[in-house]
Amino acid sequence: MKTLLIQTTKELINYRNSLPNDSIVGLVPTMGALHNGHKSLIEHSRKTDSHTIVSVFVNPTQFGQNEDFSKYPRNIDKDFKLCEESGVAVVFAPSANEMYLKNDEITLRAPKNMGYIYEGFIREGHFDGVLSIVLKLLHLSLPHHAYFGQKDAQQLLIVKRLVQDTFLPTKIIPCPTQRDPDGLAMSSRNIYLSDLQRKEALKIPAGLSRIAKAIKEGETKTSILIELAKIELTNLDVQYLDICDYNLNSITHIQKDSSIALIAAKVGQTRLLDNLWI
Repeated sequence: MKTLLIQTTKELINYRNSLPNDSIVGLVPTMGALHNGHKSLIEHSRKTDSHTIVSVFVNPTQFGQNEDFSKYPRNIDKDFKLCEESGVAVVFAPSANEMYLKNDEITLRAPKNMGYIYEGFIREGHFDGVLSIVLKLLHLSLPHHAYFGQKDAQQLLIVKRLVQDTFLPTKIIPCPTQRDPDGLAMSSRNIYLSDLQRKEALKIPAGLSRIAKAIKEGETKTSILIELAKIELTNLDVQYLDICDYNLNSITHIQKDSSIALIAAKVGQTRLLDNLWI
């Protein structure tokens, strides 16, 4: 099956309408600069779905005024090749004008309790933009399943709330964080790290490992777990470090299978996210 490159919403709608009724469609939304983390999402879809659509779109509405929208890595040829080699049916790579038709269009607001803490507090309006583009992509591709990495935990949980609250039929599939051999979570932003900065960045997964080890040994109090992680995070610019439930409420004791430890830290000028699903 040849991979199609589609760049307009009309083409995508026509493609989706052309599929047999018994087709099972999977969507992997990305901002491009694809790496093995994205490839794992594609592989999950390929195992389940008869047709996999990968969107490649650097979404301007989820970037703040002082963020790296213009510098965000873009290489559609490389991205398309990875998708082609992975058996993707369609790469949807629209322009911003294709996805946002008017300056004064209808917009979404992230949920008040989940969307304006952690990433939403630091990056004002970020999740408003995320939800806007995800909703558009879901309506255009009408997927049975959509795949999101657990590394972006807050995004994943808010997208699940979007689908729940708007009664969309798509099932959101969480996929495990993929790591490089040294333990650093895969991210398109890792390319910005120097060798020395990468060594510093390894303190982030080390902090999460310290939490996991303490939990295995029987510790449940989150304040103690957070202090243990801080030992590993010395000299990093930690923007937040917390343990919360799946509604993103801070908790005093971990609850198995319903808690997450979240870390965001800057290494040089590069913001890195990581987490531990407990």
